[in-house]
Amino acid sequence: MGYNEVYKAWQADPEGWWLDEARRIDWERFPSRALWDENAPLYEWFKDGLVNTCWNAVDRHVEAGHGGRDAILYDSPVTGATARITYAELQDRVARVAGGLAARGVGKGDRVIIYMPMVPEAVIAMLACARLGAIHSVVFGGFAAHELAVRIDDATPKAIIAGSCGIEPGRIVDYEGLLNGALAQSTHQPEFCVIFQREQSPSPLVEGRDVDWAELGTADPVPCVPVPGDHPAYILYTSGTTGQPKGVVRPTGGHLVALDWTMDAIYGVEPGEVFWAASDVGWVVGHSYICYAPLIHGCTTVIFEGKPVGTPDAGTFWRVIEEHDVAVLFTAPTAFRAIKREDPKGQMAKGYDLSTLRALFLAGERADPDTIEWAERLLGVPVIDHWWQTETGYTIAGNPLGLGLLPVKIGSPAVPMPGYDVHILGDDGHDLPPGDLGAIAIKLPLPPGTLPTLWHAEERFRKSYLDHFPGYYETGDAGYVDEDGYLWIMARTDDVINVAGHRLSTGAMEEVLAAHPDVAECAVIGVADELKGQLPMGFLCLNAGTERSAEEIVADCVLLVRDQIGPVAAFKLALVVDRLPKTRSGKILRGTMAAIADGRAYKMPATIDDPAILDELTAALGGLGYPRG
Repeated sequence: MGYNEVYKAWQADPEGWWLDEARRIDWERFPSRALWDENAPLYEWFKDGLVNTCWNAVDRHVEAGHGGRDAILYDSPVTGATARITYAELQDRVARVAGGLAARGVGKGDRVIIYMPMVPEAVIAMLACARLGAIHSVVFGGFAAHELAVRIDDATPKAIIAGSCGIEPGRIVDYEGLLNGALAQSTHQPEFCVIFQREQSPSPLVEGRDVDWAELGTADPVPCVPVPGDHPAYILYTSGTTGQPKGVVRPTGGHLVALDWTMDAIYGVEPGEVFWAASDVGWVVGHSYICYAPLIHGCTTVIFEGKPVGTPDAGTFWRVIEEHDVAVLFTAPTAFRAIKREDPKGQMAKGYDLSTLRALFLAGERADPDTIEWAERLLGVPVIDHWWQTETGYTIAGNPLGLGLLPVKIGSPAVPMPGYDVHILGDDGHDLPPGDLGAIAIKLPLPPGTLPTLWHAEERFRKSYLDHFPGYYETGDAGYVDEDGYLWIMARTDDVINVAGHRLSTGAMEEVLAAHPDVAECAVIGVADELKGQLPMGFLCLNAGTERSAEEIVADCVLLVRDQIGPVAAFKLALVVDRLPKTRSGKILRGTMAAIADGRAYKMPATIDDPAILDELTAALGGLGYPRG
């Protein structure tokens, strides 16, 4: 069936549809029903089933005779290391690490924090926790000690698994030192820590606290422990508006069912094919599409320890695709903007055989049409924007390759997936007509695998997501639906600015600016203005080799916005900068940028890639008479 038939089938019988999908998963006890709504609006799925994630991601493929198939391809241009791990080898290594953890008292329901670089051992640690029914919480390797301490105190882990170091272009990050700093600050103390020693910078073990990872690898293997369908598989912390991170809970049963469906229907990947999500296991994309979904579906996953540029150059993605026969690539738009900036004409791709690649998927932040069109010309395959969140764990709206691509509208992630009833709401909670910009909300219940609550913070969950629009999940994004039912994500709700009473999307302005031939990437924020309330301000990063002056390009961009959006936008402020402040996952920190411009106090974002960029930004703003305040 195509998309329309599948979506209508879900609409006709949501619970029956998901129960049918659940049959693709191996259950110790199949659930008696799909949806449990006794505690609405806190919904649960597959609650009385018994299941194990590690069994479905590893052991069942070995049992089916696929033990010799590659499960993991490790490629580390920053160290020169590579590795292939078959499903049989993965099963043995995971079972032994789980055995080592179990021997030290880790069991079902215990929390384990994983603070690791992009190495196979990170995924092995995640799967070992899942094997035992322990709840892992992966913290992005290299997070500051204070932020790690906050997460330790919230998750109260029995154990922490950490690498001795991480490798960044041109530097080594001392993870053990950051861990020690975090434990010095945290109230909660784990019973023990496991240290994976890397030869680039091994760490002295703390006596009485630390265990060498190598010891776990020699433990006796242990079997999978079945857990209820609503048992948390993991906690993943996402940024909160208060500065206190929110612990998104991922339930086991729905996680398995939903992710397996997406690999087939959305990404169009068959078991045995190579799927590469160029992300990090510290982010939700790394959880869903480096570790779990590809392995649940029986695919081969790529663990890449590098950057889209600089390790060693803007051709590294093309090398990985050729060497590992990648069928589908999933990355953030910012990665392709970085490649495009370094190699605007795509010359480096010409030296590689990319014939195995069938599709490129983009998510993480809004994909501007210029980047999509550049990638389409370069690769000659569908470039598919899709939209989802840490909270949902997989696609809310997309163009499903496996069901047959729908007509593409560049700039739109296309249509809602089964499970998601998407609405555009005004401030009063009523539906808006097609084309009107409003808050994007999803009618409850959310589908399986999405967050049922926050870790030990039910009231905060209700306040953050449910209370504003009763009966709906508030996404925090703003956009509209067109006459064909396509969704357009224009900005975070906080990024919709009010210029003299007109609600305007900064995303729409960014789309115009990104179309300028000399602009590699850009951001637009709203800055305070006494007369109009807010005014838009643009920040432009230029392509390598651009010959025109910054003043000429800024003047062009002002005219472009005036021509395509109109004088109502009052777009007159723009400046050229070398780089934009971003999170490590590539999201632009627009809220922080606006706070700097307005002279407001702000908290250093925990996820910022390089804090020095904020000083550069402040200096650049000085030329326009900002910051103000």
